[in-house]
Amino acid sequence: MGTEVPGQHPIGAYFETHIEQGPVLEDAGVTIGVVPGVLGIRWFDCTVTGMEAHAGPTPMALRRDALQVATQLMQEVVAGALRHGTHGRGTVGMVQVFPNSRNVIPGRVKFSIDVRNMTDALVEQQAQDIRELAARLQAQTGLSIHIEPVSAYPAQAFDAACVDAVARAAARLGYSHMPVVSGAGHDAIYAGQVAPAGMIFVPCKDGISHNEIEDAQPEHLVAGCNVLLQVMLERAGVVTG
Repeated sequence: MGTEVPGQHPIGAYFETHIEQGPVLEDAGVTIGVVPGVLGIRWFDCTVTGMEAHAGPTPMALRRDALQVATQLMQEVVAGALRHGTHGRGTVGMVQVFPNSRNVIPGRVKFSIDVRNMTDALVEQQAQDIRELAARLQAQTGLSIHIEPVSAYPAQAFDAACVDAVARAAARLGYSHMPVVSGAGHDAIYAGQVAPAGMIFVPCKDGISHNEIEDAQPEHLVAGCNVLLQVMLERAGVVTG
C-alpha cells in the first residue's frame, strides 16, 4: 500500500470504456452509449415472520402466512420503481422461504431488495415507500416485518465537459450514439470523485455480463476504443472538437 491518498496525485480527466451490461444500445441499434452518470443504489434484507402450520388442518382465516405478506412487499419493490421515473429500478433477486416444505405454511421469509434511480432522493423515496407499506402490513396482519439496510452507493453524475467530449467524438467518427445511464457500478464512479470523468458504452448481446456467454461484436469494441482515443487526444489538446 502506498503513502498517497486519493486525489493527492493530480488527474486531468478519467475516461472509461465498457460494455453496457444492459440491453438498451442493442435494442436501439446504436453503437456508442454516452453515459451522463450512474444510478444510486441501496440494498436491504427484509424478513417477514409469521407462524408455521400444517397446510391441511389450518383454515385460511387462521393462518399467519409469511409468504403471502412478503409477496406484497416484493410487488411494491417493482411497482415503486415504475412510479419513480424512467430510471427507477427495483429488484428482488433472492428469496428464502422457511421451512420450505410443500405441506407447511411458511413461517418466515427473507428476501433481498435492490432499489436504484438517477438521484439519491429518488432512491430514498422508493425505499421509503417500501418501509411505509411494511408498516401498514405489519399493523394489518400482526406479522413481524424487519427491513435491514445492507449497503448504499450514491448516484454519480459525470463531468458535463467529459460527457460532451464523448458525444462529439462519436459524431466526429460517424458512430451512432445516444445517452445511456449506467445502472451498474464502475471505476469511473470513484475516479469522478477526485477528477472530471466520463464513460463510453458499447452494446453487448442481451445485456449479459460477468458470464461465459458475454458477447460484444468486434466492430463495437473497435468503435469504443476509437472514441476513447479521440476523447483522450482532445483532452490533451491534440484534437479539437
